[in-house]
Amino acid sequence: MARGDGMLNHDLLPDEKGPQDECGVFGVWAPGEDVAKLAYYGLYAIQHRGQESAGIATSDGQRINVYKDMGLVSQVFDENTLNAMRGHMAVGHCRYSTTGASHWANAQPTLGATSDGTVALAHNGNLINSAELMEMIQSEQGENVRGEIAQGNTTDTALVTALLRGHEGDTLESTAMNLLPKLKGAFSFVFMNESTLYAARDPQGVRPLVLGRLDRGWVVASEQPGLATVGASFIREIEPGELIAIDEDGVRSQRFAEAKPAGCVFEYVYLARPDAAINGRSVYESRVEMGRQLARENAADADIVIPVPESGTPAAIGYAEESGIPFAHGFVKNAYVGRTFIQPSQTLRQLGIRLKLNALEPIIKGKRVVVVDDSIVRGNTQRAIVRMLREAGAAEIHVKISSPPIKWPCFYGIDFASRAELIANGAKIEEITASVGADSLAYISEDGMIGATQQPRERLCTACFTGDYPIKLPDADRLGKNLLERPGQAAEGPEGGCDPGPDAEFEESLTDADRTATTRA
Repeated sequence: MARGDGMLNHDLLPDEKGPQDECGVFGVWAPGEDVAKLAYYGLYAIQHRGQESAGIATSDGQRINVYKDMGLVSQVFDENTLNAMRGHMAVGHCRYSTTGASHWANAQPTLGATSDGTVALAHNGNLINSAELMEMIQSEQGENVRGEIAQGNTTDTALVTALLRGHEGDTLESTAMNLLPKLKGAFSFVFMNESTLYAARDPQGVRPLVLGRLDRGWVVASEQPGLATVGASFIREIEPGELIAIDEDGVRSQRFAEAKPAGCVFEYVYLARPDAAINGRSVYESRVEMGRQLARENAADADIVIPVPESGTPAAIGYAEESGIPFAHGFVKNAYVGRTFIQPSQTLRQLGIRLKLNALEPIIKGKRVVVVDDSIVRGNTQRAIVRMLREAGAAEIHVKISSPPIKWPCFYGIDFASRAELIANGAKIEEITASVGADSLAYISEDGMIGATQQPRERLCTACFTGDYPIKLPDADRLGKNLLERPGQAAEGPEGGCDPGPDAEFEESLTDADRTATTRA
C-alpha cells in the first residue's frame, strides 16, 4: 500500500496556504469490541480536522501498541494493520501541525514512559507556554531529555507527554491533575495508560470535546459526528477544566481548574462539521442563520445566490431564504482531485483552480450573482472565483462573507496566515473589492455572527476578528509554530497539510494571475 509522505495537498502553489485547521482526537474504552476499527472510523468522521498524519494506539491491559504515519486515515491504515491492533481501549489522532513541522516524528499519538507504565496521548489545540514547559523538562531531566523529544518530536504534545512521566509513586491520574493547571492555551486531550482512558479540556474550552456511550463502552471524540459514526449516543460535552477517567468502574470526573468558557467562534463559522453541535447549538443552523443575517445586513439586487462549495453552502441557503433570491449551484467541485501525490505538469498548473472547481456557465451566464463564502484570508481564492464567474458570463458579481474580516492570527490551534498577509489588515473594503474584482463585497457584522451562534459573547473567543485574546499571550519570542524546532528541522516537511476553509482548500491550486498584490491603505 502506498504510504503518505506529508504532501497531502495538490500542491500547485505550496506557499499559498489559507487558515489551517488543528487536529482531531478520538478515544474508546470498550472491552469485547474491535477498538482499533472503531478508532479508525471515528477518525474517518473527523478527518476534516487534520489531514497530515494519522495514528492509533491500542491497549490490551498489559501493553500499548502505536501505529502512525503521514497521510490520511485511509492511507495510513489497512485491514491487516487494524486486525493486528488488539485490545479493549484505543486512542486515535489526525493531525494538522500548529506546533512543530509536518514530519513523521511529530505524528500522534505520542508515546512515553510514566512512573507506573506507559502513556499514549492525542492533542487537539495549541499551547502557548511551550517554552516554559521545555524549561520545566530540562529542569527535571537536564539537557539529556528522553522519550519522543530525544527522538526528534518538536510538538507541544511531546512536552506534555514528557511531563506526564511524573515522579516515582505517582499515578498517571495524579500526575495529570498536577500538570493540567500548568498548561496554558487550548487543549483537548485524549490519553491512556495500560488500563484507563482519560480526556481533559482546557479551562476556556477553546476546542470541542464530547463524551458518548456505546452498548459495551464509552467514546470520546472532538465532535459529535465521531460518536455517531461508530454508533455511540451523545451524552455530554467534556466541561472546560474537567478531567474524566474511564475504566471498568465506569466514568469518573475531576475538576482541575475553574471553567472560564471562551469557545472558538470559528468552529461555528467553518471548522466543525455541519452536523456537529457545540454547546447545544447546531453548527449547520448557525451557518444558515449567519447567511440570513448577512442578507438582512447586506441586501443585493441579484438573480441568483450561489455558494463556494462546500463551506459556503449553509450560509448561501440562509441568504437565499432571507432575501428571496433563488438559490443555485453555480460551481461543480471535483471531490477526488484534492488528495493526490502526483505532481501536475506545467500545463495543468496553468489550469489552476479549475482542477478542483468549475463554474456552471448555463446557470451563471447573463446573471447578477451573489456568491457566498465563509471567510476571506488573503483574497487570492476569491479573486480566482470572481474571474471564473466573469469568464462564465456573469453580468454582476456580489461577494458576501458570513464572517467578519479576519485581522489577527490565532495562537490556539488554527494556523492562519501571518497578520501582514491578511488582506483585511490594512485594506479598506472598497480596496478589497477592487482587488478581488467583484462589483461589491460585504461581510457579516461581528454582532450578527455571534448572534447566529446563540452563545453569549463573553463565552466565545473572537480573537481572529477582534484581537481580544482570552488567554494572555507570552512575549513574541516565546511563541511560534517552529519554536521547538532544531536548526533545519522545520524544513523536513511542508508547512501545510489540511485545508479547513475556502482559501486553504483552493489557494494551493491558484495561478500567478490570482496572486496579485493588494493595494494597502
